Amino acid sequence: MFSSGPDSSRDTPVAEGAVQILTRFVWPYGGNRVLLTGSFRRWSELIPMSPVEGCPTVFQAICSLAPGIHQYKFFVDGEWRHDERQPFVTGEYGIVNTLYLTGDVDPMPSLLSPHTPRNRTTMDVDNDSVVSPRRISETDIEISRHHVSDFLSRHTAYDLLPNSGKVIAFDVNLPVKQAFHILYEQGIPVAPLWDFYRGQFVGVLSPLDFILILRELGNHGSNLTEEELETHTISAWKRGKQQLYRQMDGHGRPFQRHLMHASPYDSLRDVALMILQNDVSTVPIIHSTSEDGSFPQLLHLASLSGILKCICRYFKHSSSALPALQQPVCTIPLGTWVPKIGDPSGRPLAMLRPNASLSSALSLLVQARVSSIPIVDDNDSLLDTYSRSDITSLAKDRAYTHIHLDEMSIHQALQLAQDANSPHRFFYGQRCQMCLRSDTLLKVMERLASPGVRRVIIVEAGSKRVEGIISLSDVFRFLLA
Repeated sequence: MFSSGPDSSRDTPVAEGAVQILTRFVWPYGGNRVLLTGSFRRWSELIPMSPVEGCPTVFQAICSLAPGIHQYKFFVDGEWRHDERQPFVTGEYGIVNTLYLTGDVDPMPSLLSPHTPRNRTTMDVDNDSVVSPRRISETDIEISRHHVSDFLSRHTAYDLLPNSGKVIAFDVNLPVKQAFHILYEQGIPVAPLWDFYRGQFVGVLSPLDFILILRELGNHGSNLTEEELETHTISAWKRGKQQLYRQMDGHGRPFQRHLMHASPYDSLRDVALMILQNDVSTVPIIHSTSEDGSFPQLLHLASLSGILKCICRYFKHSSSALPALQQPVCTIPLGTWVPKIGDPSGRPLAMLRPNASLSSALSLLVQARVSSIPIVDDNDSLLDTYSRSDITSLAKDRAYTHIHLDEMSIHQALQLAQDANSPHRFFYGQRCQMCLRSDTLLKVMERLASPGVRRVIIVEAGSKRVEGIISLSDVFRFLLA
């Protein structure tokens, strides 16, 4: 007997000799310890649920139930929960899920197979492979977009500022080699650039810069030496980058790209649009007490993940205001999906095998303009991901001085990036964020709101075969369309 759960006085007796139906219960929303209880166990027993192989966020339990109406709840990490995607009612025991079993079914269905057809007696992880959910209505999409836009317009960048923390900035005269070593040691993906002589912030240094530097210095196949990087200050690299990748305006003059930054008074909607329209990962929030903008103060680095975290926190317990958040992601027009057989307009996802060269991974990151690449086996099952930020691991022990990009495999590079002794690896701690196509948009958004995560990979239950990718940009373009 336990005192924290529903009242056990209510009972659902099971007659001896009655037909028993093996029924699969699923909790697909993650957790460390998940338990099941229900009227079929007199509300007096907590049944342990086990993670599904290959999907650690999906828990299952198999129970024998008599035909009839049953109620049940989940006990997740010490908190009573119910599955909002399944039928539920509010009653004597709070909000509980309900299940109706008829007696005219096979009493021993095969429930353990991931391909078991969904029927009235089972709740399967991969049910959307059999029953195709209806596409979300345009009305629900517009209602959701309206409420998100209204929320973002009413809140400012001040809401992104943490109670405490630090923001690291680099002087433009710092050697590139030293700058990326600091990024690695501090476990940060980007850093704003400060020009002492101009008295202002002038740019941002990111892992993409390191990728371009390594490709440029190693394009003749020679080893990268410490001396080569030592001669390159950040300002020297930025000038060289403008020559290599400059964009021309209508008069044939080099286009000078200014630093995109936000004020703490800017709305979250304006900050999100600034990030999307300028194709950047972060925007510095800068405040100046003088009218001419002198003496700027760097307050924070705004990102789409931080804004998304605000949205999830605000709407988490008012899901009715955003009907799109409770819909399976496969019913919503966002993300990139593996094309169906025979689809002439489909484009394959950018994926690589673990034995591919690091050079090919870096080229794909630049050419495809993505933040990470799924690493898959011969069956396209997900093994890992290689991200732009992983490149800073080459700063450890000056690994860049004695490697060939064409000779190091992605597998070797990932081993280096996942070194257990690496300090402050917050953006390596959320690797391979996965969801199922049947998971809700809210769940995908919560995954994307984690620090360092910019893409969630949609996989097939069990096999982990890659089915699609949803990025931060995808979600915001959908919500702010």
